[in-house]
Amino acid sequence: MNCKTALPFAAQSLATMGVLALSLAASGPALAKSPPEPGAAKPKSECFWTRQVNSFASNDDRIVNVRVGVKDVYQMEMFGHCNDVDWNNKIALVSRGGSYICTGMDAEIISPSPIGPQRCPVSKIRKLTPEEVKALPKHARP
Repeated sequence: MNCKTALPFAAQSLATMGVLALSLAASGPALAKSPPEPGAAKPKSECFWTRQVNSFASNDDRIVNVRVGVKDVYQMEMFGHCNDVDWNNKIALVSRGGSYICTGMDAEIISPSPIGPQRCPVSKIRKLTPEEVKALPKHARP
């Protein structure tokens, strides 16, 4: 795809999204979020400090598992392929906006490669259960 055709398409998409946003805003309270029911459990935030990460392991170029502390393992999924992350002996985990990571948008993995460091934005992070950690292949377990 060349840039000449991509720009008009992007402008058309933005105009369509603007009309959609205006139509959604005009619908008003019908789309409003209902308040949480009393006594309903709040979703548990599973955050960690980057300094608590001890090790990592990966068996492909899209998923990295990191050990946090002694027993917790978090699985990070990248937006795209992160070249050589499954072969590297070291990576850097960078937090955007502090050193606390709660969501994928908070983190970026930097993987060394022959052509220079590859910056790999993380899309999703989730804490694995002990059963999920045991089920990981040995080379994917940090």
